[in-house]
Amino acid sequence: MSEKSQSTFVHQLKNVFTIDCGDIYLREFTISDVDDIYSISNQSEIFKYLPDWKSSREQRLNWVANYEIPSNNEFLKTVANKEKIENHHLKLGIILKETSQFIGWCCTGVKDELPDQNREIMYAVSEQFHNKGYATKAAKGLINYLFSQTNIELLNAVARMENQSSNKVIEKCGFSLIGTIQIDGELYNHYKLGKNDCTII
Repeated sequence: MSEKSQSTFVHQLKNVFTIDCGDIYLREFTISDVDDIYSISNQSEIFKYLPDWKSSREQRLNWVANYEIPSNNEFLKTVANKEKIENHHLKLGIILKETSQFIGWCCTGVKDELPDQNREIMYAVSEQFHNKGYATKAAKGLINYLFSQTNIELLNAVARMENQSSNKVIEKCGFSLIGTIQIDGELYNHYKLGKNDCTII
């Protein structure tokens, strides 16, 4: 893909990696996001469906500074060098363009609980911004980036069976339900999307 076509959805905001998604954009985590991530991850519904994200503020600061930002840098360096992504992770904040408010996150990484070819996308949006289409826009933006700018050919997504809103987001992004899978004692719908089957690139 040419540099011109890349710029239609990926741009630099003060030297920070972003993906344009319309009235929102995705942006790599920064230290200034710690309080927002901490607050959102401790909301009751987020904690219910993403318990691994719950933390103290001190834990979140440590994770962002020492793990998530360095991991993002490694992912983006790998893309820039046109190398295979392998097991790298990318964690991006969902930002409202109008106010620059951090309202959630959209991420990709390897999920150990899934069978081989186990790269997934996942997302979360603050409860006050539910039902506005932001999760779908964010997920589509990340999928578009991954399939057009990296060597990734297959993506997974999982959602608890009773989490209707998350299942709807996954379906709107073109994923196909392939079955169910048990993770930590909970039953999840398991979806897959191949690059050749993706219609949003």
